[in-house]
Amino acid sequence: MTPDTSIEDRPLRAERPLRRDAERNRRRILDAAQELFAQRGLGVTLNDIAHHAGVGVGTVYRRFPDKTVLIESLFEQSLQEIADRLRAAVEDPDPWHGLVTFLVGQFEAHARDQGLKELVTATPDGLARVSRLRDELLPLSEDLVRRAKASGAMREDVAPTDLAVVQIMIGSVLDATRDVDPEAWRRYLALILRGLSARPGELEPLPVGPIGDEQIPRVLTNHKCAVRADPAPAPARAR
Repeated sequence: MTPDTSIEDRPLRAERPLRRDAERNRRRILDAAQELFAQRGLGVTLNDIAHHAGVGVGTVYRRFPDKTVLIESLFEQSLQEIADRLRAAVEDPDPWHGLVTFLVGQFEAHARDQGLKELVTATPDGLARVSRLRDELLPLSEDLVRRAKASGAMREDVAPTDLAVVQIMIGSVLDATRDVDPEAWRRYLALILRGLSARPGELEPLPVGPIGDEQIPRVLTNHKCAVRADPAPAPARAR
């Protein structure tokens, strides 16, 4: 009998140790799922996740009866991580630094996580999840933009919703250049920041060189493939 089942599946003796063990297994399952989704997208199965987490398949199914429930838990975790980054940015004494740090953190997370975009729209209520994401994060984005304007660092005509569109734009660039130049997104984020800044002449030089002529066809192909492979939200497979 494995260590996983010897503790969790035997008759209850003490409530507190069981709770600790159950939470530890839950954390292992979520960490394994996040890692596999980041590497391979949402096509991994609950069996894959159980193996990667080092727990019994039955343990995974007790915690998460199907993959939709697991995805919902990971979405909540991702939402919290984004909100934490936004709060840290809003609390930064230098509003422009806070804004830049937030955006860079967002795209570094995107670069590590192949399944991040899929995660948001992976279940039938994906559109509702997008609306919820917007409703919970927009007030923080508004504070971030308001502080950057008040400091004189950001153009007065920038709107909080512009940040959402900027993230879509750079996210698309990141996906299209991931296997061509994985750092290319930093160049294009820097270009956009120059458009948002009230003092673009004070910003650092572009951090990365341009995409080469010979790389453009591959970038365009990647972009077209991503557009074709981005259907309306559909139910996640349970196995």
